[in-house]
Amino acid sequence: MTLSTVKAAAEKAGLSYRGAFHPDADDMPAGHAAGTLVMLGFLRADWPAFTVSPEYRDGRPHPLDRWSHRVVSALARDLGARPYFPFTAPLMPFIRWAQKAEPVYPSAMGMMIHPTFGLWHAWRGALAFGERLDLPAPDDRPRPCDACADKPCLSACPVNAFDGTGAFNVAACSAHIRSPAGVDCMEKGCAARRACPVGQDYQYTPEQAAFHMKSFRGG
Repeated sequence: MTLSTVKAAAEKAGLSYRGAFHPDADDMPAGHAAGTLVMLGFLRADWPAFTVSPEYRDGRPHPLDRWSHRVVSALARDLGARPYFPFTAPLMPFIRWAQKAEPVYPSAMGMMIHPTFGLWHAWRGALAFGERLDLPAPDDRPRPCDACADKPCLSACPVNAFDGTGAFNVAACSAHIRSPAGVDCMEKGCAARRACPVGQDYQYTPEQAAFHMKSFRGG
């Protein structure tokens, strides 16, 4: 197995390669082991693969999770790996894994930021291989927020749900997007997230943004 093979298979399945690393013993919970962990993500470019799936159209709850579970599980079977997910038990340390696999950091808003994708990304699964695959040198680009003096994300939220400490006022945000004043966020995505200058080319389309906001709001 090679990393290029895994990347190609993930792309064909509608997922993005999001880095890989050789885990230490303390990266894996008791009873789990891996020589290489490959992270799989979801970007704007992956959205079309999901929208043609039966999960997207069947009207049942959690369509993206169900699609991700099906697709990542199939990749694992085909590639001889073990699948892991950030939304099913056993819960794994996905944020720690992601930080070891690629340059992602807690942003001023709290959510993880990437130097290229900004805040417009997510992880949908991971593949654990028994062998140690050959990996490129680590990407050590710094945290984008450290070079951002203005931090427009912290002033763009209509209800000041982010205070710069990483805390998130869920109640204020939820009330806002359930009100007539929250239509802009519901249709285009979080205003604070859109204000971040990093990764603007990867910002979700209105359709994708609305899907995620509806999932967050519930109903």
